[in-house]
Amino acid sequence: MYNLSSYDTGDFTLLGIPGLEQYHVWISFPFCFIYLVAIVGNSILLYLIAVEHSLHAPMFFFLSMLAMADLILSTTCVPKSLTIFWLGPQKISFPGCLAHFPGCLAQLFFLHYSFVLDSAILLAMAFDRYVAICSPLRYTTILTPRTIVKIIVGISFRSFCVIVPCVFLANRLPFCRTHIIPHTYCEHIGVARLACADISINIWYGFCVPIMTVISDVILIAVSYILILCAVFRLPSRDACLKALGTCGSHVCVILMFYIPAFFSILAHRFGHNVPRTFHIILANLYVVIPPALNPVVYGVKTKQIRDKVICLLFPQRSQ
Repeated sequence: MYNLSSYDTGDFTLLGIPGLEQYHVWISFPFCFIYLVAIVGNSILLYLIAVEHSLHAPMFFFLSMLAMADLILSTTCVPKSLTIFWLGPQKISFPGCLAHFPGCLAQLFFLHYSFVLDSAILLAMAFDRYVAICSPLRYTTILTPRTIVKIIVGISFRSFCVIVPCVFLANRLPFCRTHIIPHTYCEHIGVARLACADISINIWYGFCVPIMTVISDVILIAVSYILILCAVFRLPSRDACLKALGTCGSHVCVILMFYIPAFFSILAHRFGHNVPRTFHIILANLYVVIPPALNPVVYGVKTKQIRDKVICLLFPQRSQ
């Protein structure tokens, strides 16, 4: 048995990307640019959805929630990563406090929470498209404002309940060997592997429960789009068919951008013992910055309502 009071849970040190320390400054430039694109793009998206009454529809409410989750995901990790790239290894407090926010546990929570929340939002958006295309006459009666609020509260609460145990499981661990984390941010299993105690429950809960939750989302999303495609190809009008496919195209792009790197990173962490650590950390950093930057771009290009409003906002004279 470990005497937990005898172990120090003070500051940890984030090293960055081991083996590429001499290239940190150069790596920081594209990361900084992509992060700025994510901040500006998602902020514009939120602003347009808030002020434009024509965008006050269920799909755009879910899209605004996706933008907020992306801002949480990127802002939780990228600023600390850029500090490491520019100034070298950085200290991060373990429990965290207001003066040192985000601490390691806070970063861990918001990182994994935004991941599970993003997955749930994509499921809600798939359900929205399914109702819009397969039952268009019942759309407004099914997705009422009350129903939308229930969906948003439900997926937020589900994501919270799935991830909070990870924080408690990490917080209970004793750290008696090293406080050096060879990464740019704190993640659950990466922190747990530094402990001098049995971390079996951390590994199995941290891998199985969130992954099973996300996999169930993926299965339901796949079923939704299969039903959507069946309905689309039965449409009598070719123009209506193309319009429906174009509307769903942006959703499919975002889904692929989100799940492919996320699953690769998770599976590599659990099973990819031969995957170089440098490659894994680079991919993990790309995951927290590229999807949040590309989501508003994809929706801005593929969704006519948003594209027109962005043109009006950026080029008011041209839109007149």
